[in-house]
Amino acid sequence: MTVPRGLIAGAGLAILFIAGALLSFLWTPYDILTLSIPDRLQPPSAAHWLGTDHLGRDMLSMVMMGARTSIAVALLAVGIGMGLGVPLGLWAAARRGSLLDEVIMRGNDLIFAFPSLVIAILITAVFGAGAMNAIIAIGIFNIPVFARLTRGAALSFWARDFILAARVSGKSPARISVEHILPNIANLMIVQGTIQFSLGILAEAALSYIGLGAQPPMASWGRMLADAQTLVSIAPHVALVPGFAIILLVLGLNLMGDGLRDMLDPRIRVARV
Repeated sequence: MTVPRGLIAGAGLAILFIAGALLSFLWTPYDILTLSIPDRLQPPSAAHWLGTDHLGRDMLSMVMMGARTSIAVALLAVGIGMGLGVPLGLWAAARRGSLLDEVIMRGNDLIFAFPSLVIAILITAVFGAGAMNAIIAIGIFNIPVFARLTRGAALSFWARDFILAARVSGKSPARISVEHILPNIANLMIVQGTIQFSLGILAEAALSYIGLGAQPPMASWGRMLADAQTLVSIAPHVALVPGFAIILLVLGLNLMGDGLRDMLDPRIRVARV
């Protein structure tokens, strides 16, 4: 099987940031909690490869710590969406046309009516700003995405001969969903999970930018951009560094998603042969 070039390039970018995030647990060039006002807004140099911010903190260290925050928030949010959305989608497909199916799908429509940012604002108004509330808000918005995708993919299998054979053998709808349908749509869930992961990175950055995401002293790419918005003309690197970090990670994850789709979807493979 030929591995798409986009998958290789995307995986390389994603691994670079994930490695930086993991390394930040053990080591960073400088302590981001240590302020150095005399060194503020320094351009990239041998001492500070990506320069320093308005508080004299090393930008490379901030990017590494920010990667940890963004990846953790997006990963947990996707986990919530997939962990709840996939079972709901399988359940709705198994009970197609029933009251349960209607309730699940209308509930998804209700969540879709409120973007993740609005949900985050509502949650923050009740519980306060923070990374955990951002995870919950983004995760809730991911649930209907996976539920709809799972239901649509599962419905295409319920009329297949091997599913009819399983039903004749006496297997329950729940067992059929887990043993026969879920393995056949797992590749689709993996691809969608990668795409939602990249969207989660963007959502976390957006929430942090307006002050609803990770709070100090946690580093966040979105808050780095917010802090830099009045300093672009003086020290453009303080905005370019977190901006390019977001762009490169999201680009890598999207390339991974496209590459996985091309590699795992048999229809695309056959069309390209």
